[in-house]
Amino acid sequence: MTYSIADLEQLSGIHSHTIRIWEQRYHALSPLRSQGNTRLYDDQQLRKLLNIVSLNKSGLKISKICSLSDSEIDELLDQQFYYSSEDKNDDYYVGELIRYGLAFNEQSFNQLIDKSIEQFGLADCYRKIIYPLLLRLGLMWRKDDICPAHEHFLSNLIRQKIFTHINNLPLAAHSGQKWLLFLPEDEDHDIGLLFASYMLRMQHHHVIFLGSKVPLDSIKRIFSTLKVDHIMLFMIKSRLVPAAQHYIDELSEICSTAKIHLAGNSDVIGKLNHIDHIHWIGTLDEFEKTIESPLHT
Repeated sequence: MTYSIADLEQLSGIHSHTIRIWEQRYHALSPLRSQGNTRLYDDQQLRKLLNIVSLNKSGLKISKICSLSDSEIDELLDQQFYYSSEDKNDDYYVGELIRYGLAFNEQSFNQLIDKSIEQFGLADCYRKIIYPLLLRLGLMWRKDDICPAHEHFLSNLIRQKIFTHINNLPLAAHSGQKWLLFLPEDEDHDIGLLFASYMLRMQHHHVIFLGSKVPLDSIKRIFSTLKVDHIMLFMIKSRLVPAAQHYIDELSEICSTAKIHLAGNSDVIGKLNHIDHIHWIGTLDEFEKTIESPLHT
């Protein structure tokens, strides 16, 4: 797979201008050139950049890193994992987790994410590391030709961590208000929904978690048998606005007795009409304030 310098910027968090300087001054990368003289990078170059970024974030100078051989870089990265983890910044964790994910290194990925959860707690780890990691990988996930295996590998490892922490929480009393969490029938990226479930349970809410790809008929059946106070869903995929509008209109009719909370793709949600009755959640901070409000306890 080949990447543009803009792709590398999104995947590494390093500005294109800085990447060019590293190439010219320190020979950090050796890009190929297209017929139009555009820089192109392969998987090996991407991994090398991620390694450089991780070591630089840990305090090493770029000039020193770029003078090292690949084996010396690998040795330093292994040392960085085991020593002085308390002073690592968030970018270090994100870069290393991407590196382990690209290499399908489950053991190292689990060790590092466990360390980050131990250091920050799951909620802050999601905010500082997991969420930025997912955003950075978003470029890869939007391109079908990048290798979907990376998406499945990383998503399942993160999913396992969140499930483990959910399972360690006590169940809320069934006398409380009920939150129904699900994704529409064409949505399958449920990590954000899983984290929402964890946060709601931390606040002692009663959560009914349905997961991804839930037909509207199933939601209708639930509302015919249960009293649900709140529903929460994500609409992440890009879709035609008329189709999204039709879905939201149908959902609003089915769930007229509950408060609807919607998160996801702002380019789609922002173009919907007649959604004043829906609480559009734009940020993690906003979501936390919502579930901590006395109105929702």
